[in-house]
Amino acid sequence: MSGTGTTKNHDPLQTAVWRLRSRACWTDAAALLDRLAVTDAGAALQRASLLVERCLYTEQGWAEAEDALRTAEALAGDDDQRGAAACERGQLAYAATLLGVRDRADEARSALGRAAALIAPGARGRALLDFRRGLIAENLSESPQSARAAYRRAHAGATAHGDQLLLSFTWHHLAGLAFLDGELAEARHGFTESLRLLEELGFLVGTAPALAALAQTEPEPEATRLRQEATRLLRLLDGIPKHMAPLP
Repeated sequence: MSGTGTTKNHDPLQTAVWRLRSRACWTDAAALLDRLAVTDAGAALQRASLLVERCLYTEQGWAEAEDALRTAEALAGDDDQRGAAACERGQLAYAATLLGVRDRADEARSALGRAAALIAPGARGRALLDFRRGLIAENLSESPQSARAAYRRAHAGATAHGDQLLLSFTWHHLAGLAFLDGELAEARHGFTESLRLLEELGFLVGTAPALAALAQTEPEPEATRLRQEATRLLRLLDGIPKHMAPLP
């Protein structure tokens, strides 16, 4: 997952980008940044982030994301920007590995390692980096203990910086680990908090997975109601996220 969620200072461009992104319109959101991204490092990085996120949710657009990343890397002018670009490269390599496009696990770890050397401890971008290192630990290295520690660091960082979208992700993944450990009450609480934040933010594309996850922890008939709502949202967004299995 990329980005930090809601817009700052009600900037019209950023508001438009957020609304498109949250409704799975990453290509349209990125197009709004095309002109700026030619020379502006921040815009280039945001555009790359959008296109990397599209790959994870749709399993398409890999070449476009690579091109956008190269532009962002070329324009990066300081350690924060270089670190953020490395973090996005790590996420793209992780997504390609996770989705079976190509094994780029070593590249993902190397890129996130570069990002860790560049992004200062306590910086806003560090929380996202920690979260992504947790994803690799959980899904590629099969190390739930390392994943939990990384998610907790990300959760603390997201809380400190008020990053509500990232908090929704950390709640979700910490709850997922709790569920695997049989800690049903803890899992239910985490999934509930994740869903609440996504609904408050209006991040529609992330809501179906949150509903489906919460359904695993609820008794009937609530579980069926949640799965039906998740299915409705998947249909509304033309089956995105693609990695979600059809729900009964």
